[in-house]
Amino acid sequence: MKTAILATLLTTAAAFAPTPTTKASTTTALSGAFDNEIGAASPELGCWDPLGYVSNGDQARFDRLRYVELKHGRIAQLAAWGYATTWSGARFPGCEDFPAGHDAVLKIAPVNLIPVLVVAGALELTFKQKD
Repeated sequence: MKTAILATLLTTAAAFAPTPTTKASTTTALSGAFDNEIGAASPELGCWDPLGYVSNGDQARFDRLRYVELKHGRIAQLAAWGYATTWSGARFPGCEDFPAGHDAVLKIAPVNLIPVLVVAGALELTFKQKD
């Protein structure tokens, strides 16, 4: 019992010991020009780019890939939200007989998909990310 108490006291005291102020520099194979950008995991890990898409330091390509990633993430969030909403039974007026999920796409007539595709295309071409 006394040994357990002594070990607890020593480990607690070690938690408050000063840490060295010098930081060891680490380099990894994944380090690159964008290690300090928003979204980098940490200064030690840097920018996660295992396939080397931006290893040459091209800022325009990096910005484009970041924009596309944000857009795809937002689309995926909206898709998941829409899927969950229709699965819960919520429907627009006049569409109460539509099935939930992917089966609804098969039930829509192709002519009715044209306005959806036109609006999606217009939004894609009109709205761009502002710097």
